[in-house]
Amino acid sequence: MLKGKFTRYLAAAAVAALMTGTSVAEAAGVLTIGRREDGTTFDPIATAQNIDFWVFSNVYDVLVRVDKSGTKLEPGLAESWTVSEDGTEYTFTMRAAKFSDGTDITSEDAKYSLTRIRDDEGSLWSDSYQIIESMETPDANTLVVKLSGPSAPFLASLAMPGASIISQAGMEEMGAEAYAESPIASGAFSVEDWLRGDRVILTKNPHFWEADRVSLDGVEWISIPDDNTRILKMQAGEIDAAIFVPFARIADLKEDPNLKVLLDPSTREDHLLINHEHGALAQKEVRQALDMAIDKQAIVDAVTFGIGEVAYSYIPKGSLYHYADNLQRPYDPEKAKQMLADAGASDLTLDYVVRAGDQVDEQIAVLLQQQLGQAGITVDLRKMDPSQTWDMLVAGEYDISVMYWTKDVIDPDQKTTFVLGHDSNQNYMTRYNNPEVADLVAAGRVEMDPAKREQIYVDLQKMAKEDVNWIDLYYSPYRNVTQSNIEGFFQNPLGRFFLEDTVKN
Repeated sequence: MLKGKFTRYLAAAAVAALMTGTSVAEAAGVLTIGRREDGTTFDPIATAQNIDFWVFSNVYDVLVRVDKSGTKLEPGLAESWTVSEDGTEYTFTMRAAKFSDGTDITSEDAKYSLTRIRDDEGSLWSDSYQIIESMETPDANTLVVKLSGPSAPFLASLAMPGASIISQAGMEEMGAEAYAESPIASGAFSVEDWLRGDRVILTKNPHFWEADRVSLDGVEWISIPDDNTRILKMQAGEIDAAIFVPFARIADLKEDPNLKVLLDPSTREDHLLINHEHGALAQKEVRQALDMAIDKQAIVDAVTFGIGEVAYSYIPKGSLYHYADNLQRPYDPEKAKQMLADAGASDLTLDYVVRAGDQVDEQIAVLLQQQLGQAGITVDLRKMDPSQTWDMLVAGEYDISVMYWTKDVIDPDQKTTFVLGHDSNQNYMTRYNNPEVADLVAAGRVEMDPAKREQIYVDLQKMAKEDVNWIDLYYSPYRNVTQSNIEGFFQNPLGRFFLEDTVKN
C-alpha cells in the first residue's frame, strides 16, 4: 500500500506506542477511540459484527443512507431514485464521486457490489438480496435494479453496511483477501494501516464527495480489551474517546469535568444465545425452562444500574413493528426445575463462553450461573479473549453465551432474516430451525400492505418467544465517553458513528 508522509508518521508512532503504551495521536486532528476488540475484515459482505460495521460506515459509502435520527432514509452515493408503479424496478441516479484512489465511482461499481452481496459464496447476507432479479447500467451514472417482485425492505437494505459500494477494478485486481486488508474507500476515511490486534489507522479521504464536511485528519480505532484499562486511559487523557463504557462507571465518569458521558438511544438488545444442536437444548421445553430460570429484572438492576430495561422481543422498543404485548415468562426457578425433570434434563450442564475483560459480560455470567443453579443447572464458565469468542460461536463450540445486536437497517427484515429465517450464519449461531418461521420471514419481506406486514412480524415475535430461539435479556443505550474538547461524537440508533461531523478542538 502506498503511504504518504502523514501515514509514515502514524505507523512509526504506532510502533512506538506498542513499546511505551503512550498515545499515538499527537498529530492535530487525529481522533483516537478505544474499543474492546480488533475488527475482523474490511470485506463488507463477510461480517455481521458491529465492530466491523461501525468502522465500515466511515470507510465506505452506500447508495442510500440512514439519517442521524435512525428512522429515515436519505441519499448517499445515489443522489435520487424513482420506483416503477408496480414496485419492481428502481432507477438510481448516482452523484459524481470518487474512490480514495481517485477513480470514479460508477453505476458498474454499484452493480458489482450488489451482485457480490447477493451471489458470492462468502456473503453472510445473500438471502436479503435474492429479490434482485437483474441490474442494468445504461450509463456510468444510472443503475436500474429489477426485482422479482415488490419488496418492502429493499431500499432500507441498501443502507446496510454490508451493501457498501466497493471498487470493482480494485477488488478484481487485488482479490478479496487483499482487499479485505487494504480496501479502496468510498467514504470519509481511507485505511492507511491495520496493525492487527492493536489498531486500525484511518486518514481523511480527500476524494470523498463530502470531504469539505470532514474536520478530522484521521481516526485510530485502538483495541483495548480490558474495560478498566480503557477507562483509565480516558481519565489519563491518553485517548480521545472510548466505547462500551461499563454501566458501573457511568455515574463517576459523569462527575469528571474533563469528560463527557454520552448515552445515545439505541436499537441494542442483549440476549443469551443457545446452541440448539447441543443435547437437551434441542428441546423447546428445555429452552423454555432456561428462560423461566433467569431473573431479567435482577440482571437489569445489578448490571445496568437501572439504565437498561428488560427485553421481551428480538425487535427492540422504538423499532418498526415492535410488539409491546409479547410474552414475558415469569421468573420461577422451581417450575423451571420441574420442566427440566419432565424433559429428562435434570442433570443439565452447560458450557458458557464469556468475553474475558468485559465487565458487563463477566458480571452477567456470574449472575446467570447463580440463577440457573437454583433450577439445578450446572454452568461452566469459559472466559475467552474477545477476539476468539466470535469464531467459537460460529463454529458451535458453546452451549450458551451472551451476545448483543444493534439493528443495521430501519426495516425489521434484516434482523429477522438473520436470526430466524435462514442458515447462512446458522441463524446467528443458534442453529435455530423452524421451517414455518422461515416461510413467514420470507412472506414478510414481500408483503406490501402495512397492516398485513405488521401482523406477520407480530406473529414472528410470538413464535420466536414460544420456541425460545434465544433468551431476550435487556435493552440499553449506547455508552460512550469522550474528552471535553471533542464535539459531535455521536451514534444514531443503528450504531453508525458520524465521524465526518466530529471535531477535535
